[in-house]
Amino acid sequence: MDATLTYTKAVSINRISGAETDATAVLDRVRSFHARMPALSLDSYRRTIIDRACRALLNQAAPGEVDYRLQPHVIEELKRIGDDGLPRYIFYRYRYDVFPLIHELDAYPPCVQIEPTSICNYRCVFCYQTDAAFTKGRNGHMGQMSLETFRRVVDEIEGEVEAVTLASRGEPLLCKQITEMLAYLRHKFLALKINTNAWYLDEKKAHAILDTEPNTLVFSADAADPELYAKLRVNGTLDRVMKNVRRFAEIKAKHYPDSRTITRVSGVRYSEEQNFDELEKFWHDFVDQVAFVDYNPWENAYELPANGKTEPCSDLWRRAFVWWDGRVNPCDVDYKSALSPGVVGKQSVSELWRGEGYGKLRSEHLNDGRQGVTPCRSCVVV
Repeated sequence: MDATLTYTKAVSINRISGAETDATAVLDRVRSFHARMPALSLDSYRRTIIDRACRALLNQAAPGEVDYRLQPHVIEELKRIGDDGLPRYIFYRYRYDVFPLIHELDAYPPCVQIEPTSICNYRCVFCYQTDAAFTKGRNGHMGQMSLETFRRVVDEIEGEVEAVTLASRGEPLLCKQITEMLAYLRHKFLALKINTNAWYLDEKKAHAILDTEPNTLVFSADAADPELYAKLRVNGTLDRVMKNVRRFAEIKAKHYPDSRTITRVSGVRYSEEQNFDELEKFWHDFVDQVAFVDYNPWENAYELPANGKTEPCSDLWRRAFVWWDGRVNPCDVDYKSALSPGVVGKQSVSELWRGEGYGKLRSEHLNDGRQGVTPCRSCVVV
């Protein structure tokens, strides 16, 4: 293995403000934790992975192991994790960042994205919600996850997975049972993240989110100018979103002053009209971080021509998606589920993750067969 490999190629955030860049204090904690690790009660597998991660972070990696460094947003997250949570976080984060590079696999994906609903009130120009074949109800893609399915997934992955994201093809706060889902998640996952366009972020939902205390709450917004925002986030208005985010910040400051939740405005870098500095200035007083992420042309992924990429997709070793109907999918670029290996309920998340369908797809990617798989052949993610 090439010792100069790093995981940064797979990170989609290409610019972020408000996140810590000095890792000194965090690395001091890692060093102290690593020294007392022998006394901790850990199973042998977790102990091995955590030891690998700590040695890599402390420049003590064995020859051939991956050169592992912390990104700013990860440093910020670690600052808010208590010492008792360090082993859980390091175990998750190393697997999330490094396993996709070395194509290592264990019983569960490092991250599970759960989709409360595939329905969205927006029609963003860079999103598959603009595909009428996807949004037509009779085609079977639209729906909301039942609380029973949600609990089944959560019950299985609790203690095995730390990174859970509530988001995928739809707007999670539009789900009718979202407050019950949030309550069920409370304090179960160390790296819980929620993505929202903030349109439905009323006072009740703000309290439900803050009471659950996710690690990160991401507000999707791409512009500081109302006209440009409306042009990109079709059906949305910046004024309403801004008011909702401002109210959330006020509730957080007043009622949850010790909350460890990081708030982030994250935009898709899509147009030359967008200006990161303006976006940062506009949102600076109401969120902890502002970021732009890379645009991926997934809104027409099935029709795009092959792009010649042969490098395996990192998501095949990083995350699994669970749609509202229990269907498991390797990514949301495949938003019509052409590559789905099966459904939770008939098989477990772990069985699907390690099963024949996923295995075949990984093998195709590893053996220069990506260009023979749709929509992988036109996707830019590596």
